[in-house]
Amino acid sequence: MLQGRRIVLCVTGGVAAYKSAYLARRLIEAGATVRVAMSDSAQEFIGAQTFSSITGTHPTTSLFADESVSPHTEMARWADLVIVAPATAASISKIANGLSVDLISATVLATSRPVLLAPAMHTEMWENPATQRNIETLVREGRHLVGPAQGDLAGGDVGIGRVSEPEEIVEVASQILAGRGGGRQVLVTAGGTREPIDPVRYVGNRSSGKMGHAIANEAAMRGFQVTLVTTSSLPAHHAVKVVEVETAQQMLDAVAGVDAEVAVMAAAVADFRPAEAHHGKLARATAPDSIDLAPTPDILASVVGREDRPYVVGFAAETDGIERAIEKAVSKDVDLLVYNDVTEPGSGFGTDTNRVAFIDRDRSVKELPLLAKEEVAARLWDRIGSDLGREV
Repeated sequence: MLQGRRIVLCVTGGVAAYKSAYLARRLIEAGATVRVAMSDSAQEFIGAQTFSSITGTHPTTSLFADESVSPHTEMARWADLVIVAPATAASISKIANGLSVDLISATVLATSRPVLLAPAMHTEMWENPATQRNIETLVREGRHLVGPAQGDLAGGDVGIGRVSEPEEIVEVASQILAGRGGGRQVLVTAGGTREPIDPVRYVGNRSSGKMGHAIANEAAMRGFQVTLVTTSSLPAHHAVKVVEVETAQQMLDAVAGVDAEVAVMAAAVADFRPAEAHHGKLARATAPDSIDLAPTPDILASVVGREDRPYVVGFAAETDGIERAIEKAVSKDVDLLVYNDVTEPGSGFGTDTNRVAFIDRDRSVKELPLLAKEEVAARLWDRIGSDLGREV
């Protein structure tokens, strides 16, 4: 997929910079021509000569010491794809905020080509609200992300923040340049529905929509035409068509209007709604002793039951183990069910990570480790592609 492609590999200053040498080699083996740009701090971890030997060209290491009059714009225009690996917290911050203060940030700011970032940092830095805001900005603007993964970090620590392996970065780069989704239609639902009691109060759940939005963003980055029906106001990839809803009925109506080859039903739909929604706010003194509930429509069943049925992925957020989810995979007649225990630390509502298991119709289970939700989304689309018999 990378044969004849031109890639600028931007290496920033983290201990994971040594992996960028392996990445450069893997890109070349895949058929790409690679030019390397190195930050000052990157050169504290790995020498420029290493990349010269691998790529056959000297890396660019400064905005001012290169033979080119404008090295950042030259590389930005030359590239088919710019990869930042490792992407440190500092480099992510510069890129997200449009700063042009060094060779790497200037190159990314100058390019109109796709940009793929492979974050690498300690868990505390990745989970810091400032970093997460920057990541949201990058995703909203259409930048591509791979990782980070769970694993060993610098200094003997273990957690989220490990840079993705070179082979995985090459695979995602291939997907970006190949547009593997081929424009196929995809439906994703996200967030928790809110069923009104009155104009102020509602019956709902704790779902933030982060997992569904990550799935939609990953699909867009793979070249699908994505419609995201969501109750969440989280940012979405610029290529995603977002339909905002609030109640289960509104979500049902929105989903009914979307034809798709794949439907990923990640929304946490409230199973019940108040039988009567009051037009005015209920006063404490005159509030009823009880609220009658009525079932909400089964949105997943409506998609499974279509005459021209798509490939359907269901979700099961449970609290009492996987057995109930296995039964649900069979009874709901989905092609794949994604299970997670929301009581497990790091895997509940509103977290940036998730530990899931994929459950087939034949009850077979494949468990994944704790991963960033973006990585879970990537693994899910890899699995969908495998089931469909083609790369996506």
